[in-house]
Amino acid sequence: MGSDEAYNFVFKVVLIGESGVGKSNLLSRFTKNEFNHDSRTTIGVEFSTRTVQLDGFAVKAQIWDTAGLERYRAITSAYYRGAVGALLVYDITKHLTYESVERWLKELFDHADPHIVVMLVGNKSDLDSERAVPSEEAKDFADKNGLYFLETSALSSTNVEAAFNTVLAEIHKKVNSKEVLRGSISAVTLTPPKVEPTQEKKPCCRNL
Repeated sequence: MGSDEAYNFVFKVVLIGESGVGKSNLLSRFTKNEFNHDSRTTIGVEFSTRTVQLDGFAVKAQIWDTAGLERYRAITSAYYRGAVGALLVYDITKHLTYESVERWLKELFDHADPHIVVMLVGNKSDLDSERAVPSEEAKDFADKNGLYFLETSALSSTNVEAAFNTVLAEIHKKVNSKEVLRGSISAVTLTPPKVEPTQEKKPCCRNL
């Protein structure tokens, strides 16, 4: 019971993009502050969680990571189901991983909530000397498609917190606003703990 009261919202965020762009290391850097130099290809699906504070609310981020390999694509609809945020990741040193961003975006919009908050992430910014994707080009693409954009480095920790926290804050904003229809993105919110009917209603320290 205690764990249910430890957070007000659960937001499912998916990591998408080609294999080898650093999705698993972004996940482990954000949730465990770890980086694995020998990170192997993710097989299937895994997720990690981290609870962050936003505007006085505790938000539990449930971040899902999948292999970007074609042969695991059968998991698509289950993977996206219930996702309210996505980080679409490419490797700034490999132009091919950036070229596939449009395909990933189409797949995301085919399967996910229409209100989903999407951040385009150019990972491996520590390898700037090997850059193959100009940041201006990626930023223009993001602007045209209504995406947020950041360049990150899971290795040096640069912008990793900012990328995830921006997405979580934007989801939270949408949940709190009336623009989101009932049964859509707001379905992931948890109801506040109920007052037991047997107890007298006493004035309490917090306004629900």
